[in-house]
Amino acid sequence: MARELLILIKHDCETCALVLPALDAAVRAGQRVRILSQSGRNESDVLAARLGLRPLEIDTDYEVSGRFDPEAVPALLLIDDGAELDRVEGFDRARYDVLAAAADVQLDLLELPATQPGCASRTRDADVEARLRARRARRDGRIRSRSLRVGGVEDVHESLYRRGWTDGLPVVPPTPERVVAMLDHTRRDPQEVVGVIPPYAGEATVEKVAINAVMAGCPGPALPIVLAALSAACEESFSLQGVIATTNPMGPLVVVSGPMAAKVEMNSGGNCLGQGNRANLGIGRALQLTLRNIGGGRPGRDDRATTGQMGKVGACFAERLEDSPWPSLSLERGLSADRTGVHVFAAEGPRVMSDATSRTARSLAASLGMVVDAMAHPKIRNQLAPLLVLPPSIARVFGREGWSKARVKREILERSKRPIEDLLPGARGCEVGQGEDLLDDDGSGIPKVASADDIVIVHAGGDVGSMAMVMAYFPNLTRGSPPVLRCAEDWQ
Repeated sequence: MARELLILIKHDCETCALVLPALDAAVRAGQRVRILSQSGRNESDVLAARLGLRPLEIDTDYEVSGRFDPEAVPALLLIDDGAELDRVEGFDRARYDVLAAAADVQLDLLELPATQPGCASRTRDADVEARLRARRARRDGRIRSRSLRVGGVEDVHESLYRRGWTDGLPVVPPTPERVVAMLDHTRRDPQEVVGVIPPYAGEATVEKVAINAVMAGCPGPALPIVLAALSAACEESFSLQGVIATTNPMGPLVVVSGPMAAKVEMNSGGNCLGQGNRANLGIGRALQLTLRNIGGGRPGRDDRATTGQMGKVGACFAERLEDSPWPSLSLERGLSADRTGVHVFAAEGPRVMSDATSRTARSLAASLGMVVDAMAHPKIRNQLAPLLVLPPSIARVFGREGWSKARVKREILERSKRPIEDLLPGARGCEVGQGEDLLDDDGSGIPKVASADDIVIVHAGGDVGSMAMVMAYFPNLTRGSPPVLRCAEDWQ
């Protein structure tokens, strides 16, 4: 195939209008010049009529522009057998002459200025650039999930809900453009399997997690945290099958400790367990949507929770590190301060511990011990453990008196004890209870949990109010699903 000139233009570019008559004259003379407009048919026809040109050929869906991807138009390209040999973006008369000579094309450019800058290519428009990136990702195999086309008069949110792909709330439509933008936030191969999700052994690839993160409204920079959380939940020891299928209202709870929490603007302060923060809500919801849509654990079918709890829509918050009197949860468990720990707990919904009266560490520990004692049922021992979310107003009291986390845990354990006669079946008029052979009583009472090490303390919450939160979780594999730690930076 002989060499030819290809020029990409758009209707609203003055420099394009400047050079088009000379190029159109070459086309009329039968020379090897091809003009492609990035603009639509109507806009291009108006431009051609104004300049007295032949009807312009349209670069349909930016097929050619996407291939050569110019930054500016007019973009004059020297093409040989479909391959680009040289190009000029904007107008430069001397350079146009060089490319024309190389293609054996005659251009009459003497009446034009020596140079004139061009305009941004349509491929640099945000919506077009996103569409082209998604097209390349599909072509290169980076995204492989099948596409769903929704009819023009069909409500996309209703369509996704009817297909069972939501948690009951509207979701963000996961267009290829949005998914590719989400994938920009991890270097992992989009087809890498993050985990296999029960009950139907769905393979959660990075791409599929990104799709659900888009649907959840999760901010892109938080994707590594979502990936780390899913990896943790799919750890064999976490027993995700049991968490999903149990009648218990347990659900995955994500606690983030470290620098990435601040970078993605997570909330570790006031109302950190509530509404209002996109990262907190988006991370927790992305995890839950992934479990539902890929693993198949749906309420009333595979998820057999008797009542459930709102945390099963998505539960995630960040640890407040800047003024904590104690090392972070991640530091406690072996990560360095420059790494972000992502802990996943199989946890109940939070219950409040309200104590605006206590002014000493010992009194606060007693209050916490009483709430811990009541988890699930006051007569049941050594099944669940507490995750305590302590706000600054409470943590400061412990810090002021020099109590370490270990000491706080020991005191709570001590204050959760009950005499064995209170715990036996029938005691206190209640048939619930455990036999004496299951209770190890040294005479000081039976604590709520087997070890102080099972008590987890996290510093988070607002500056005002003495409201701690207590969430029961499974502390070990014998009882259920022990917490799992992952590093978010490993998933960037």
